[in-house]
Amino acid sequence: MVHYITGGERSGKSRYAQTLAEEEAFPLYYLATSRIWDDDFQKRVDRHLADRDERWTTIEEDKFLGTVNIKDKVVVIDCVTLWLTNWYVDTKNNVAECLEKCKAELDLFFLNAQESIVFIISNEIGMGLHAQTEVGRKFTELQGWINQYIAQKADKATFMVSGLPIKLK
Repeated sequence: MVHYITGGERSGKSRYAQTLAEEEAFPLYYLATSRIWDDDFQKRVDRHLADRDERWTTIEEDKFLGTVNIKDKVVVIDCVTLWLTNWYVDTKNNVAECLEKCKAELDLFFLNAQESIVFIISNEIGMGLHAQTEVGRKFTELQGWINQYIAQKADKATFMVSGLPIKLK
């Protein structure tokens, strides 16, 4: 079962996903996709770590989600936006190449997720301010296309607003 959870920044996505995951009986895993870009981001990562207790095992994988063994596990992936950023930077902002590689990686991941319970967190960045740079505008489009791809494949989808879940499917 794959549950896609999206929304704006600080909308309660991670807390909601973690709460749902903790209601399951499987072992709990947190799949962190971020790279540590600066000290402020390290503080954010540290805060997320502190939010989880000893029931959780953290797995760090910044790109190759399809290689992670998630069989018979409950997994929270946090988050698609950071994962996509890693691919976007590594493809030197080539939208077509990044989209192709990310879809292929997601296909592998979804294949592996068939015997798992997965919560995939993403951001709806296209609902915020318009990006001022070409790189930012391209990334916003890329994020939207990847979000659509995941939402289509997910069994459930939820949109978070102000800490409240809105069921999409």
